[in-house]
Amino acid sequence: MTASSMKITLRLAAIYNLVWGAWVVLFPNHFFDLVGMEPLNHPMVWQGMGMVIGVYGLGYWWASYDAMRHWPIVAVAALGKIFGPIGFLFNYLQGIVPFEFIYTLITNDFIWWIPFFLILKKVHTEYHWKLTNDYAS
Repeated sequence: MTASSMKITLRLAAIYNLVWGAWVVLFPNHFFDLVGMEPLNHPMVWQGMGMVIGVYGLGYWWASYDAMRHWPIVAVAALGKIFGPIGFLFNYLQGIVPFEFIYTLITNDFIWWIPFFLILKKVHTEYHWKLTNDYAS
């Protein structure tokens, strides 16, 4: 993955997260209406989630300036994009959350798995190469 493709990926993720976060904060019941789910009893919890997702957008934008240097932001995000679906599956299998909630995972998590993995793979490869060559000299 090139520096420019990492920058584009992180900027797209930033814009997506800022828009999604604003949507959830400003219109907390809209997603539930779209997928036919009962709205939450406490929309403030969902709005808090929107705020967190939006703040991730700021982190992605900052990381886009130098993904190699700011890789921990991408690593934390990648972990969230793995653990979020695991949490969904756990709660779905217990009957706590309806299946329709999976729609949030498609755009919030699944589509970012490959590009974030490629960024982290590039970071790992570059740092491994640098460490190997530093010790060789």
